[in-house]
Amino acid sequence: MSVNIKAITTITILVLLLVLPPIIYSYITKGYNNFIKLEIIGEKDIEGNHHRIPDFSFVNQNNNIVNQDSMMGNIYVADFFFTTCPTICPVMTKNMAYVQQKLSVYPNIKFLSHTVNPETDTPERFLEYIDEMKQNNISIDLSNWDFVTGDIDEIYNIAKSYFVNVSPDSLAPGGFLHSEYFVIIDKEGRVRSGIDKQGNVLGVYDGTRDSQMKDLVNDIKVLMAEYKRPKKTKRKW
Repeated sequence: MSVNIKAITTITILVLLLVLPPIIYSYITKGYNNFIKLEIIGEKDIEGNHHRIPDFSFVNQNNNIVNQDSMMGNIYVADFFFTTCPTICPVMTKNMAYVQQKLSVYPNIKFLSHTVNPETDTPERFLEYIDEMKQNNISIDLSNWDFVTGDIDEIYNIAKSYFVNVSPDSLAPGGFLHSEYFVIIDKEGRVRSGIDKQGNVLGVYDGTRDSQMKDLVNDIKVLMAEYKRPKKTKRKW
């Protein structure tokens, strides 16, 4: 039986033309997220600039100043809590520690936990809280995670910039109300967010839900890939 080499070659080329493009596209999009970007949250100002977290200055667990300069060049995840919280705060801390561990191999990632009760939550109290968490098998790496305190008005005002709510409330457990949300901030100080399966912008991530922590980790990886993508340059004609 004779074999038509030319026909086989033609068929092989046609198959490759049909099969390779989808494979290459899948590799590029899933491997490097080249065609995915996180949403930028918040309205632009009258000059067309995106919303950004304003200047701040707080003190961390080591009595060091944490401000815009110390966060510069980093993606970070922010939340609001207090160390004597009897309800959701330990769960939030556990989930933040999970996110930190999942992203531990990546550079330029930070975590920022603001107290809503600065009268009680001193740097010394933060260290006690961190030790309490470790006794409950919650491992916290302080090399890139700051627990911060400061002026109560400054803390409550900065919370609005993250689009979360905090307030004292004598009827609430522990005496304070605060959002359970985690917020992604990019290297330019902008609030960023992925979208859910229905195409809705998340805006924030529920720090008490394990499933949303996985979404948070994945979305931070997308944001990191966004920064690695080559910048487009305008052609000079």
